[in-house]
This record gives sequence, structure tokens and C-alpha cells, in this order.
Amino acid sequence: MPRRIAPGPGQESVWDYPRPPRLEDTTRYIQVVFNGITIAETRRARRVLETSHPPVYYIPPEDIKMEYLQPTSRSSWCEWKGQAGYYTIAVGDKQAAHAAWFYPQPTPGFESIRGYVAFYPHLMDACFVEGERVRPQTGAFYGGWITSDIVGPFKGEPGTQNW
Repeated sequence: MPRRIAPGPGQESVWDYPRPPRLEDTTRYIQVVFNGITIAETRRARRVLETSHPPVYYIPPEDIKMEYLQPTSRSSWCEWKGQAGYYTIAVGDKQAAHAAWFYPQPTPGFESIRGYVAFYPHLMDACFVEGERVRPQTGAFYGGWITSDIVGPFKGEPGTQNW
């Protein structure tokens, strides 16, 4: 069992997040930068909070420069949200394959993220929450955004494969 880091003032512990996950609105300023272009920015994101995982931010497509997102044939299944589709991000001469995902028909309880897009921060040049640069969740499978107000330990770090 992991040793939970006690949150300080103004912090959240991922061990206080629920399972099944909770979806909530946020007005925090979210930015995604790739190849020198801010491809997404919003104060209308939704975040998914799940035990042991840093938040994943879903951005409404109206707040994304969708011309830089190319649909791919990749898909995956989430036991909570359903079937996901993926986008490759292409800006100028640089691209990141399968760097973002979305749910075209999310399961009940997650309908409000239909078509919203989440980005893998480790595949972007930078992602920001309220101007703070995000640290990606460890592991290519995970898309959590770690900021100074979130404490772990986090799923994906060494020694967590059996959590």
C-alpha cells in the first residue's frame, strides 16, 4: 500500500480522489503549447479526478485550434468513460502521434465531456495550469497533469505497477 503524502494548505492529495472517478468543472486557466503555438487555452475545462492519479483536463473543442488535430484510427477503452478516440497533433514540421484523446460517446455520468479533448503533457512542448508548467504523470499510458497543489504518490511512478 502506498504511503500517502499529507497535503499542505491549498493542496489536494490524489488519495482523496474517488474511485470511480469524479468529473468537475474548473475555471483555472489551461494552456497547451506545441511547436511554439498555443493550440489550446480555456477557462472552461473539465477535470477528471481518480484515486492515485493527478487530474486530467478535458478542453472544449471551441477552445482548441482544431486545425492542428488529425483524427487517427487508434482507440482504447476506459472502464469509466467508454471508448476513446485519438488525435495526432501536427504544427508545422513537427507532429506527435496519438497525443490527445476524446470520448465521442461517453458513458452515463461523463456525457459532459463528449468531444472534449485531453492532451498527454509529456508529448506537448508545455502544458500550463494558471501559468504553472505541468509535470507529466510518469508512464506513457497516463495523461495526468501534476502541479504544485497536487500531491501523491502518483500511479505510474516506480513501484506502483501493482496499485
